[in-house]
Amino acid sequence: MVESRVGQIIEGAITDLGFHLVRVQFSGSKSGRAQLQIMAEPTDDRDMTVEDCEAISRHIAALLDVEDPIGDAYVLEVSSPGIDRPLTRIEDYTRFNGELAKITLRLMLDGRRRFNGRLGGLDADGKIILETSFGRFAFAFEEIDSARIDPTEIFEREASRQN
Repeated sequence: MVESRVGQIIEGAITDLGFHLVRVQFSGSKSGRAQLQIMAEPTDDRDMTVEDCEAISRHIAALLDVEDPIGDAYVLEVSSPGIDRPLTRIEDYTRFNGELAKITLRLMLDGRRRFNGRLGGLDADGKIILETSFGRFAFAFEEIDSARIDPTEIFEREASRQN
């Protein structure tokens, strides 16, 4: 898969620059130009800047030119994960414990694939806990297709700080 190959090539370089690699996503179409999206965040507790994105882009573009994991032309985009960041590593579920999240499973569980609720960290078996209005659920990391922070409360906290 293109994403895993690109991740292997760039992760060490991104770490050396002082960032965590959050996600690599490649999308392309036969009719249009392909896009390689790299999401990263600073290892220290600060906001990501445009200058950070530029530095990462310059650095990894050179690596990707040498390694050439994508044969076709593509557009490279480097960004921060944003306020509705994807949860891509198991540690993300501990780090964002207590936040609202939206989780989509690979397969149905109790007649559903999509769950919204509050992250509850990991249980003793290492499963991800989600408290929902339907009850408490525990998912293995491998069962999750996609997950992201629900920024609803974050927006509310920011609004109350400004008042």
